[in-house]
Amino acid sequence: MNAPTTAVGQDEASPGTHPSGDERFARIDEAMQKHAFEQDALIEVLHAAQEHFGYLRTDLLHYIAHGLKLPSSRVYGVATFYHLFTLAPRGEHTCVVCTGTACYVRGVDRLLAAIEAESGALPGQTTPDGRITLEVARCVGACGIAPVVVFDGNVEGGQTEDSTLDRIRKWDHHGSE
Repeated sequence: MNAPTTAVGQDEASPGTHPSGDERFARIDEAMQKHAFEQDALIEVLHAAQEHFGYLRTDLLHYIAHGLKLPSSRVYGVATFYHLFTLAPRGEHTCVVCTGTACYVRGVDRLLAAIEAESGALPGQTTPDGRITLEVARCVGACGIAPVVVFDGNVEGGQTEDSTLDRIRKWDHHGSE
């Protein structure tokens, strides 16, 4: 077998493509090359992989581990430690509920229970129809406007059960509002 060139485990006959034919692997290769295949670039490479694939599949984690010469367990550990990485496809919309102290004191536990009941999803899950992914964060750093929910990346403070459920229902029934 020839030595790797552009992509991990790739021979000179097919530079720039992955054996699967999926060109997104070339973007991962580019990210690894940009950082000279340094192990310290793991987080940047994981970000690139998630950006191109939408989530971090098991085969991607193994691919990155091989490319950076890291144990798969370390790559998996980093991918599961940081809440910005996901190992499963996300829904069309994301709802991240802050569970920090200020939010908790202001009733976020009741808010979260209402979202779970309305959506049918528990934290870390996506609704069966793929519309909404529910997540929790230990703190989003917006304590002054607690309780906080992050809807599709937009921080919304002063949330009530009614205001949050109104947003969830709009997503569920009317598309991308």
